[in-house]
Amino acid sequence: MASRKVLIVDDEENIGRSLRMILEREGYTVSVCRSMAEFRASSDVARADAFLFDMRLPDGSGIDLLRAVQHVDGRAPVIMISGHGTIADAVEATRAGAFDFLEKPLSREKVLVALKNALEHDHLRRENERLRELVGAGSQMIGSSPAFLRALEQASMAARSDARVLLIGESGTGKELLAEHIHRLSPFAAGPFVKVNCAAIPTELIESELFGHEKGSFTGAAGMRRGKFELADAGALFLDEIGDLHAASQAKLLRVLQEGEFHRVGGEQTIRVSVRVISATNRDLSALVAQGKFREDLYYRVSVVPIRVPALRERPQDIRALAEYFLGDFCARNNFKPKTIDEDVYPVLEAYPWPGNARELRNAVERMAILTPGEALTREAVPIEIRTPRDTGQRSSVHEARASAERDHILRALQEANWNVSGAARALGMERTNLHKRIRALGISRER
Repeated sequence: MASRKVLIVDDEENIGRSLRMILEREGYTVSVCRSMAEFRASSDVARADAFLFDMRLPDGSGIDLLRAVQHVDGRAPVIMISGHGTIADAVEATRAGAFDFLEKPLSREKVLVALKNALEHDHLRRENERLRELVGAGSQMIGSSPAFLRALEQASMAARSDARVLLIGESGTGKELLAEHIHRLSPFAAGPFVKVNCAAIPTELIESELFGHEKGSFTGAAGMRRGKFELADAGALFLDEIGDLHAASQAKLLRVLQEGEFHRVGGEQTIRVSVRVISATNRDLSALVAQGKFREDLYYRVSVVPIRVPALRERPQDIRALAEYFLGDFCARNNFKPKTIDEDVYPVLEAYPWPGNARELRNAVERMAILTPGEALTREAVPIEIRTPRDTGQRSSVHEARASAERDHILRALQEANWNVSGAARALGMERTNLHKRIRALGISRER
């Protein structure tokens, strides 16, 4: 087995020399840097299996170095070391993603045990990911467009902390898949991932669904039932369409997020949980707050990291890859012979606005596969409403409403960027040229 590579960043020469001697005697390959600048210039960073960072460096903080490493990869474990260790430092380091925190003077045994545990934990995590991929447990995040990659990058960065994430996007854009992606990369990945569709549960049952109920607490409560928060303890809870929660449930949800505790419906026992909450909505929560339909304090609690999930019409270059994936998946699930898609089909698919987003595309591809007797899906197999969308008054009104919403969204981004198109494009996760096209198409102009 190849020697494991450890990179140390500590400005004290004696510490670096001692750690190198200890670790090299145990068979590790060791590199030592004296500053953040030297670390950034080192070619060993990308090849390291583990890092040891001093909390205080001459040109910055070890915590900042930890966060920088996680933004680049986030895979290799990091152990923080400090000669001025406090509980606050240890808590900050752990929250930032450090595997362990050691105080100077460093004993040989503590260093070796901490490093051994970190590497074993990393090995188990990678093995777990590999096994999940083999059994198909992992969601497929497909796309290479700038808008999609920006959302995926933001989700991956947010995943490594315990911060609450709010996914904002139209129905069918893949918010649930992105939530699963966040969970798989998070500190809660070993725990369960529990999903709740707040819009699909009757108002009178939502509190029981979230918090559980005691026997006899209401008509039909024949026994005690644990709620989704209990089931998600030590894992993640995905609250889809959170904007549909009614006022009483919003208040109870706020309390759980603030205090980490709740009561079952009809119960008196306080139940404490540790749950990472990921929310999603296809509505404008800030507008609901302004209308008094959504609590402002809850809005700020759930949207610590808001991420906009782009609509499919904003990423037409991803339609080919998505269609091929949907077709392959459908054929495999139904024991169909593998099918292909003719080249002249893609321009038709890419020209359609896909109001139902990726979900509508999946349905269309599956319908084509079912109704095509041969091995190639042709242009004639494309549903007629996609090939020749009818311009009815009702459809026109839907497009007008969608265009109005898109216009408002782009206009707000331009105003926040002081009408700098490049800055607005970055905020929207779009290419600058695409944003210019949408500005012209929607007739957006700066009022003088």
